Amino acid sequence: MSVQPDTFRRVLARFASGVTVVTMSDGILATGLTVSAFCSVSLNPPYILVCINNTSTALDLVRKSGGFAVHILTEDQADLSKRFASQGTDKLAGLTYQSGLYGAPVLDDVLAHLECSLVQEIPAGDHFILIGQVERGDVHQDAQPLLYFTSQYRQLASTPIM
Repeated sequence: MSVQPDTFRRVLARFASGVTVVTMSDGILATGLTVSAFCSVSLNPPYILVCINNTSTALDLVRKSGGFAVHILTEDQADLSKRFASQGTDKLAGLTYQSGLYGAPVLDDVLAHLECSLVQEIPAGDHFILIGQVERGDVHQDAQPLLYFTSQYRQLASTPIM
């Protein structure tokens, strides 16, 4: 017997995570989505993973282009996270970005970004796990990350714990 969905959500809400925006383009349409399920997989080769709902239209763009970009957000970019978490809007309208590898928009003014080629796609429940090989990346600014904990955006404490 599996855990109840409400218990599962409450428990996972206690796991603090960074907030990322994943962008993609097929050369005609460009979009993105907010993703908290992101992590490194391997140093050699440099692999990361992101999880995307299997009903998302973004999956088709990643499949057509063969790649995507991951952006790590700064503590003052909660509005950007909310924008990319919304449905049915031109999420890139008014934003400054460059066209990166595989045509994926690379957003300006984020904490850091990675540009990835799609290596593997694994079905997992109501999501697909996308494994990407990091082809290019950069740190854009010396700032603090945006965090997500108990269904709220958070910031790091100003003093590191030793």
